[in-house]
Amino acid sequence: MSADQTFRPAARELPDGTTPIGDAPGLERAKALGLTESEYDLVVEKMGREPVQVELAMFSLMWSEHCSYKHSKKLLGTLPTEGPAVVLGPGENAGAVDVGDGWTVAFKVESHNHPSAVEPFQGAATGVGGILRDIFALGARPIAVLDALRFGEVDSVDEAAADTPGIARSKFLLDGAVRGIGHYGNSIGVPNIGGDVYFEAPYETNCLVNAMALGLAREERMIRSAATGVGNVVVLFGAATGADGIGGASVLASAELGEDDASKRPTVQVGDPFEESKLVECSLELLDRDLLVSLQDLGAAGLTSAASEMASKGEVGLDLDVQLVPRRMEGLEPFEVMVSESQERMLCVVTPDKVADVIAITDKWDVHGTAIGVVTDTGRFRVWDGEDLVGDMPVPALVDDCPLYDIYPEKPTEPIYPAPERRIPDGTDASDALLRLLASANIADRRPLFEQYDSIVQSRTVRRPGQTDAAVLQIPGPAGSVGATGTAGTPAQPGDVTSGPGVDDLHGAPIPGVGVAIDGSGRRVAADPYRGTIWNVLECAANLACVGAEPLGLTNNLNFGNPEKPHIAWQLTEAVRGLGDACRAVGSPVVGGNVSLYNEGTTGPIYPTPVVGMVGKVPDVQRTVPMGFGGDGDLIALVGSFAPQLALSELSKLEGRALPDGLPDWDLDHTVAAIVAVREAVRKGLLASCHDVAEGGLLVALAESALAGGIGATVDLDPFAVGDEDGRVSLFGEAPGGFVVTGSAETLAELAETSSVTVIGTVGGSRLDVRCGAQHADAGLEDLSTAHAALARLFA
Repeated sequence: MSADQTFRPAARELPDGTTPIGDAPGLERAKALGLTESEYDLVVEKMGREPVQVELAMFSLMWSEHCSYKHSKKLLGTLPTEGPAVVLGPGENAGAVDVGDGWTVAFKVESHNHPSAVEPFQGAATGVGGILRDIFALGARPIAVLDALRFGEVDSVDEAAADTPGIARSKFLLDGAVRGIGHYGNSIGVPNIGGDVYFEAPYETNCLVNAMALGLAREERMIRSAATGVGNVVVLFGAATGADGIGGASVLASAELGEDDASKRPTVQVGDPFEESKLVECSLELLDRDLLVSLQDLGAAGLTSAASEMASKGEVGLDLDVQLVPRRMEGLEPFEVMVSESQERMLCVVTPDKVADVIAITDKWDVHGTAIGVVTDTGRFRVWDGEDLVGDMPVPALVDDCPLYDIYPEKPTEPIYPAPERRIPDGTDASDALLRLLASANIADRRPLFEQYDSIVQSRTVRRPGQTDAAVLQIPGPAGSVGATGTAGTPAQPGDVTSGPGVDDLHGAPIPGVGVAIDGSGRRVAADPYRGTIWNVLECAANLACVGAEPLGLTNNLNFGNPEKPHIAWQLTEAVRGLGDACRAVGSPVVGGNVSLYNEGTTGPIYPTPVVGMVGKVPDVQRTVPMGFGGDGDLIALVGSFAPQLALSELSKLEGRALPDGLPDWDLDHTVAAIVAVREAVRKGLLASCHDVAEGGLLVALAESALAGGIGATVDLDPFAVGDEDGRVSLFGEAPGGFVVTGSAETLAELAETSSVTVIGTVGGSRLDVRCGAQHADAGLEDLSTAHAALARLFA
């Protein structure tokens, strides 16, 4: 078929007053698709008539919460989005930052919560596929995936209760999601380099699956998604279109889940990573050959969203013919073709003279390129079914004119979340409390989960999961340098990095890289949405500091309940305020992200969970240090303005204590200064190990460093624990801003010139022996390791 024949319907002139064929389904059908009565009335006003079936389906998706952000867009406008390293900010498929030498890193985090709660394997797998398409739609090669997962409780004090419905469901969701993530990432050949997992009761009926991806590109080779050039051809390539995912954005992702979750399985997409791997290579070859005007992936709302957003950004019109869309099943109605969320599909705009070349390359990669439409100057989105016009909508009405709603925040006067189940009695001695904490679901070794992922494929991974608080990836350096892609240098081998004084003598020229971290404790935010969100951002920045990475940009996924409820609106408003203040404090602008609302099940809302992913620049990956203790005889020090509190700690959770009503304030400037000081110390090669204090407090951080290094330590916390006669606050309290580091007396003295440093112990032996006031924790490494392996036993 010739290019002219392919998009002939778009070239036809229509008499004035021509309207699409088909009946108008009306208000009740609009409500069933998620539109309110007032929204339907507004659609009618903008159209000048009632929408027909295709139009109503398209409006219901584009005006859904998932696509329009109608309850959050005003808040998101308050976030800082500009910075010296920002190449692409919010508005494109992903954000991007400059990492030096003409290279950019594109990255974004998105959610697939509702699909994963209904069908965890496919929901999580297609979540990975979707975020990867956001990356290569910019012309960046995907180089890594991270994930942030939240599930209900998976352990129980009472062994007989381990098969209770809630715990069994949480295990089912966790197992399916982890297998889905591993299946997709491993099959497509993109390493999964990190993430975090939390287990809390409020996620039992509504799990969270947030996926983050990174890609690497030359800045001048990146492409945008705006459709331009009247007469240019719209080409669809990738997998054939089916019925999977129909209504996913409006029916599934923009409403609360209820008892009939199983009935929503048809709205969950099915992914094929092998098809996506061809799609990656085809897209990048098309861009390398300079054949495309613009490129967009098909995700939520399928062709409707991809095509209309391209038209809106380019301020043009589009004509598409659904009869030309390749299908893998017969009998699809035009509206179903337009709203299908079938995976592994891309949409591009091509000049007419290059259509044949584009089709030839898509044929080469076996991804079935087909010209399905044309760019027009009408400012309208017209949908054809062969000779029949079945939809005709103003592009601005469809994309830009969804009403934005004010939300009405109100701090709740009563607790929203019940106290957790008590797992240990008050006053449990320090040694036993440490072992119980290490065995608890939120602290136990994640190895049984992340070992299902390939973390070193592509040979860029310098620090893999479990070695450091942030993952580290090597990136190309200046031409001719060690480690530069396509030059005389060779990539650093995973796990081969050493650090410390004199490292340059061992390794020669610096090898540039990036550090990546993702974090988002919901318990902190549930206790105090403003300060808890700041804490999450500081945690990410601290993770990066442990590998010497300076933050360049941040992506976020705001996971909350129903924003139409005043207490949820308060959580969301305060969290966004905290996110903005924290980003300004650490110098990490927001370059993109996602909002996932209506995360509520039959038992109530999830914890408010703003997940943040941060990317930072590492000047030399050879200077990154592990979290594990190293040399026998090294001094151990506590660095930073660490002011622990027990109220929100993991120990208080094990003791069955309810969330506090608010968190104490802390000195944000001092905390950020400590993060900067640790980062610079790592970059200078002053430290042998570095680990931030997080869940479980200082004692757990010491145990994790001992286990990671395979060597014990003797620690006296009395110099730090002034005024803490009992010692439990110092041992188990939590707060941002603390680091456990090791090094020589000379290097720690140099670090003390820029930050608070308290020497607390010495590395050595096969036991962890920690004293603090009246408390004494003493355990062998073998016992610590056995406790820490609880997750492996749970899923054996």
